[in-house]
Amino acid sequence: MEKELILTIFVAVTAIAVVLQMGVLFALYTNVKKTSERVDALARKMEAETFPTLQQARELLTSIKPKVETIVENLTATSTMVREQTERVGLTLNDAVDRTRLQVVRADELVTRTLDRVEQTTEMVHHTVLSPVRTMSALMDGVLAGVGTLVAAKKVQRQRNTVPQDDMFI
Repeated sequence: MEKELILTIFVAVTAIAVVLQMGVLFALYTNVKKTSERVDALARKMEAETFPTLQQARELLTSIKPKVETIVENLTATSTMVREQTERVGLTLNDAVDRTRLQVVRADELVTRTLDRVEQTTEMVHHTVLSPVRTMSALMDGVLAGVGTLVAAKKVQRQRNTVPQDDMFI
């Protein structure tokens, strides 16, 4: 009897466990069903709201794609043109700098030659004009000194030959 009682208790405990397990499974089923309904509602809402936006974005990208390609092509062409123009400007500036250097060298040579000729001319004027002028000036000074001495000697002689004025005074 004891075995039967243990068997009965065991069957009763097993039945209770199965009933409890059934209750837990039913609760899980109910929660999963509610969650599934929420997910479905959320999916429908997302589909209703986001798919049109995604469709518009796709259409926008489709319509913008040729424009973006054109912009990229234009930027590529512009950058190529700017690079070429920059190279041309660089070459032109280098040429202008080279020519300017050459002109500066020529101007320096011209100024140097001019200064050399001015110096030569100054020396020639000094030797051909100033030296004879100095010689003539010295000669004239000598002649004037001689004439001055002669005139002074005649003046002294005249003063000796004249009667003193004091003797004639009454």
